[in-house]
Amino acid sequence: MNPGIAARKRFGQNFLHDPGVLARIVAAIAPKRDDPMLEIGPGLGALTQPLLERVEHLEVVELDRDLIPQLRALAPPDRLTVHAADALAFDFAARAPGPGRLRVVGNLPYNISTPLLFHLLDQSAAIRDMHFLLQKEVVERLVATPGSKRYGRLSVMVGARARAQQLFTVGPGAFRPAPKVESALVRIEPLPRPLVAPELADRFRKIVQQAFSNRRKTLRRALAGLLPPEAFAAAGVANGLRPEALDLEGFIRLAAQAPATTADAGPERTDPRGAP
Repeated sequence: MNPGIAARKRFGQNFLHDPGVLARIVAAIAPKRDDPMLEIGPGLGALTQPLLERVEHLEVVELDRDLIPQLRALAPPDRLTVHAADALAFDFAARAPGPGRLRVVGNLPYNISTPLLFHLLDQSAAIRDMHFLLQKEVVERLVATPGSKRYGRLSVMVGARARAQQLFTVGPGAFRPAPKVESALVRIEPLPRPLVAPELADRFRKIVQQAFSNRRKTLRRALAGLLPPEAFAAAGVANGLRPEALDLEGFIRLAAQAPATTADAGPERTDPRGAP
């Protein structure tokens, strides 16, 4: 690959180059020869190359079309399939050889990380696990527990569908150009089935969204208009708690007490930085 290619800000590119970090990532993934593996945003191919040494066939999804010819030069088509596509619109399930088998990896730009996670979780029946380099703050929110500083909407919504584990941190010097923040590798494993029943999913999402949009208020005030006063006692939840003190199971119990007319919150939305 050509190391002189400049990263593009509009794609949120920070190319990983540190051999030690790359080796740790591959060791954490522990790919087997016959694993169906797909890499998102391979960039200059720094992670693609060691993955190709471990698996029989690798697929990659790259948005920057200027990188496509060089990626295709890394290996013949029977070893490497390059998709010139936007990962946010990509059909990952179609690339899985069977339920729960696809392994997904990538160094993800911060500006798409949260919507991409939910796009992947919508196809989680096809996915075995995901290993992503993300901004450390995002990973901390993924793995946060009730009462901690980072616990919030992302923690609850992802926790209802997957297990997340922070593996190790990566300093800015491992990337070109060096970002201004630390990154971390996270392992995300979809649950065999979501913890929230399908008929409660819309109410659950709306309750979590409104609660953390009013996180300085008590749950009774934060969820006014969504839940009747008696719903808290029925769910075994103290209405004087603040949202960050309530665990995932508590939010699920509240959703079960919400009126069926509770409006659908619509698809997951993020602010311009990707924060939920």
